[in-house]
Amino acid sequence: MTSTTTIQLLTPKHWADYELIDCGDFEKLERFGELVLIRPEPQAVWPKTLSEAEWTKKHHIRFRGRSATSGDWVKKDPKLRDRWHISYKNNDVAIKFRLGLTSFKHVGIFPEQAVNWDYISESVKSFKTAQPKVLNLFAYTGGASLIAKAAGADTTHVDSIKQVVTWANENQDLSAIDNIRWVVEDALKFVKRELKRGNTYNGIILDPPAYGHGPKGEKWKLEDHIMEMMRDVVQLLDPKEHFLILNSYSLGFSSVIVENLIRTSFPAVENLEIGELYLQATAGSKLPLGVFGKFRKLAI
Repeated sequence: MTSTTTIQLLTPKHWADYELIDCGDFEKLERFGELVLIRPEPQAVWPKTLSEAEWTKKHHIRFRGRSATSGDWVKKDPKLRDRWHISYKNNDVAIKFRLGLTSFKHVGIFPEQAVNWDYISESVKSFKTAQPKVLNLFAYTGGASLIAKAAGADTTHVDSIKQVVTWANENQDLSAIDNIRWVVEDALKFVKRELKRGNTYNGIILDPPAYGHGPKGEKWKLEDHIMEMMRDVVQLLDPKEHFLILNSYSLGFSSVIVENLIRTSFPAVENLEIGELYLQATAGSKLPLGVFGKFRKLAI
């Protein structure tokens, strides 16, 4: 194990339609396009920088939790819509998203993942392979899938929840791209089947939840299954030219754990980067939002 790996702290650089205005006291004040929301944030254990009066003045919609998993959105103006669109553009590609107010506080996007999106589009554009193949596992509403496809990759999107795959398909239409391969399946089962088929990919993205269920009730628990998943996934990488991103929001996972997972499952790893993703609040605080490990190999 090398002792020279530097832990990076990375935040998105290209967001025009998203802004973390402030965070603290277990909440965050965020702008998505023209709408400003207040949502719960368990990581924000410090005090808010802005006053309560400023938060009240700035926001349009606030989420109030009823339980650990659900709640209600309270609008200042009842006429405000439940769905709206935002865009993301980096140096390589541009995509669009349909956002929506869900009962479990999410809106259909994790803005800090733009750091990983930039790595994906940069990698795909750098490959010599004419149409690189990219696999997005635990793919949610498809930000990484859209980026990969827009950059020129043959893209497969896998998620166990049909509703979010449908949502991702809407985002594909909005982004004026097509032919992403949609798969509603347990991610681990899909990977094992691809191994049997002898398929390979130039890029693989994993953003596994701490807990989850497949469409047939398959149970996923991060600490129980991630090592098996990594051992299988690295066998799908094209040996000549590839990238892999492992992202985790599980509070018990550090970037050093991610490094160990990658190095033990793929000893031949080159250009490994590890670190933490955060969002920089305009008011000053940094909000930590998960850890990552990523690496790539370019054809000589």
